Amino acid sequence: MKKNVAITLTPVLLALLAACGQKPDGAGGPGGPGGPPPVSVAPATQREVQEFDEFTARLEAPDTVDIRARVAGTVEAVRFKEGQLVRKGDPLFMIDARAFKADVARAEAQVAAVKTQADLARADLARAEKLVAVNAVSQQEIDQLRSSLRAAEANLKSAEAALVQAKLNVEYATITAPVAGRTSRANVTPGNLVGVGDPVLTTLVSSDKVYAYFDASEATYLKYMRAAKPVSAVQMGLSNEQGFPHTGKLDFVDNRLNPATASIRVRAVFDNKNGQFTPGLYARVKLGGSATYTGVVVPDRAITTDQTHKIVLIVGPNNIVQPRPVQPGALVDGMRVVQGVKAGELVIVDGLLRAFPGAPVTPQVLKVDDKGMPIPAPQPGAPGAAPAPAPASAASK
Repeated sequence: MKKNVAITLTPVLLALLAACGQKPDGAGGPGGPGGPPPVSVAPATQREVQEFDEFTARLEAPDTVDIRARVAGTVEAVRFKEGQLVRKGDPLFMIDARAFKADVARAEAQVAAVKTQADLARADLARAEKLVAVNAVSQQEIDQLRSSLRAAEANLKSAEAALVQAKLNVEYATITAPVAGRTSRANVTPGNLVGVGDPVLTTLVSSDKVYAYFDASEATYLKYMRAAKPVSAVQMGLSNEQGFPHTGKLDFVDNRLNPATASIRVRAVFDNKNGQFTPGLYARVKLGGSATYTGVVVPDRAITTDQTHKIVLIVGPNNIVQPRPVQPGALVDGMRVVQGVKAGELVIVDGLLRAFPGAPVTPQVLKVDDKGMPIPAPQPGAPGAAPAPAPASAASK
């Protein structure tokens, strides 16, 4: 009778065991139902590290010139195509110069007339000085002749200055490029009357080099000021480029910080002879923050906070979770430099919410790439994934 009762209760016990997440034989495997929770771990890696600081920047041309007229007149011709590259001294606009040429002729005549007066005053003084010895002229007459000569010489200089100004106006009638660069659109067309300085005829920007301006924080500025070796090399990438393929140099740091933003303006210069950079573009700039050194790195996502401390969870002996306080450093390629972890220690990178200090876990060790970044484990059923083990019930059949 007892044997029949035992046989009758066996399905009930199986159901109770299944509801409690246990196997009939009591063999709850690692990570299985009722066992320690599974977590993904990766070994802390020791590697050569060089810290970098990244900034956002705007490109500007070294020379930006608003082309304006220096004399008033009617525009006769536009000597460039809009958007054209021009060299220094190339003509851009022509202003009617006939009136200015007439001024030159008038000034030349005035110079000739005043020069004649000066020559006559000089000759009169020379004759009078010869008659002084025989008392034929008085000293007063000599002084008057000398004063007339000095006045004539002063008038000559004034006339010569007016001639120079008239010739300059003729030169200013041909507006040339003050620097080499690329022109903007022409804001005036032939036939328009322009005044001195108004309006802006066109804008010219230099194109052989380009500046990248960015703002560095006060902490970053102090860090570089304390650096033993000055940093000069700068790398840059545009918004449609991967990484930082362009190399330039740091050539300017402002003389004071902006108290409103606690930042300082910094400038880097890049070669632009092929014209690939346009002023106004957004750019990403990377600046080397330190010399190369050896450090231990862990994935940045593995670092968590315990009240006021940064910690990582280490899987120690017997798969027991151990909290480890760390001092985080620079972030390099998604890996955080830390102090307080030894190379090779297993750090929990996924499943942090399932890991509790002092409790066991079922670690799954992930492979890492050459930078120490964990490679995600293939999902069950994905190509290359290991086949799932057969259920215990199926294996027992």
